[in-house]
Amino acid sequence: MSGPVAVRTWRNLSPLLRLLILTQLAFNTGFFAVLPFLAAHLGTAIGMAGWLVGCVLGLRTFSQQGLFVVGGWLVDRHGVRPVVLAGCVARIAGFAWLGCAERIWAVVGAVLLIGFAAALFSPAVESEVARQAVVWEREGHGSRTRVLALFSAAGQAGTFVGPLLGGVLLTVDFRAACLAGAGVFLLVLAGHAWLLPRHIPGRARIRARGGIRVMLRNRRFIGLCCAYGGYLLAYNQLYLALPDEVERATGSQLPLSWLFALSSLLVVFVQLPVTRWAGDRLDLRRSMATGLLLIAAGFAVVAAARPAAWTGTAGLLPAAGYVVLLTLGQMLVVPAARAWVPDLAEDGRLGLYTGALSSVSGLIVLVGSSATGSLLDLGLPATVRWLVLAAVPALTVPLLPRRPEPAGPRDGPAPRSPRPLRPLRHPEIIRPGR
Repeated sequence: MSGPVAVRTWRNLSPLLRLLILTQLAFNTGFFAVLPFLAAHLGTAIGMAGWLVGCVLGLRTFSQQGLFVVGGWLVDRHGVRPVVLAGCVARIAGFAWLGCAERIWAVVGAVLLIGFAAALFSPAVESEVARQAVVWEREGHGSRTRVLALFSAAGQAGTFVGPLLGGVLLTVDFRAACLAGAGVFLLVLAGHAWLLPRHIPGRARIRARGGIRVMLRNRRFIGLCCAYGGYLLAYNQLYLALPDEVERATGSQLPLSWLFALSSLLVVFVQLPVTRWAGDRLDLRRSMATGLLLIAAGFAVVAAARPAAWTGTAGLLPAAGYVVLLTLGQMLVVPAARAWVPDLAEDGRLGLYTGALSSVSGLIVLVGSSATGSLLDLGLPATVRWLVLAAVPALTVPLLPRRPEPAGPRDGPAPRSPRPLRPLRHPEIIRPGR
């Protein structure tokens, strides 16, 4: 990220927002110190068959993305602090268990626990960052998307640092990587038990039922989920279509690591300036639409170059162009989508809606990945395959809500106006036990 812009934004943040952003950095560092090496460990050390390794990895994704809506619901009912602390405890136990697991049932149990931990703390942290970003915007500091961009960049920095840490620890063994991941979350647990307030001003707990029914009738929110699902489905091609193209061009998948590093570093260093530029010129809908079209253009670049059948370094150029355009699109789509949720959520149910954004879009990816994966087996020309993939994000643009609308229930003839968020008066430090 741009240094001066990041420093200026960071200085204007409340202590709570700084804690939550650093939390995202630590979460991803601990998680990605283990995850990239899990498949190899299951196949070699545990001796699992390939299909079983895929099944285990799929279970982890389901236990995480699929249960985000549950974690968000728990946040609305019980508050941020207990859900975050419970998620940290579950992640510590899951990593420690995985490091010791030698049988299939133990591995599956540990992986499910690791996924469920993220389903607890991620909606809690993400929803509170989004809510605090709205407060930050109303206090006149700038667009809320700047806060969410800093949050995304911190997470991406953890995604970059985590595998480096895990790679060093693998020189010892996989258990060392797992214990290091557990250690990171132990530090996060201790820090949050000390610093995270018991009650965050302006966030009321909701006891009434019926939020899910109202949410499912919220066409604008479902449209946002579908568009975000289109982005995630396109992003998932980094792990499906891109490896196939890289291997065709170079005869190896080794260059993939460099392309993934390129994507991570772009987010870390360019996310905040891109978000600032978009915030000065585009509303949330136009920002998401522009991002989705950039992603579509990334697929189109490969489709246009494919008939030339370049190989070697030249053959990697279209793939690199795809990665750059996909990452630029991601920089526009992700902060805008997260910033939009508070405007579409019912009053007091931001956690539920934040979790549902991940769960609904994750379901779209689960269904869509089977369809897009089958493109590789149909014998279609490569240009056609990449053009079909380009159409996916482009076709989700019309699903975006047309204009901003205040949050509130939308099941009656005349929606009520939501309670305004009360301005927060942050102390200089977050006192423990508060």
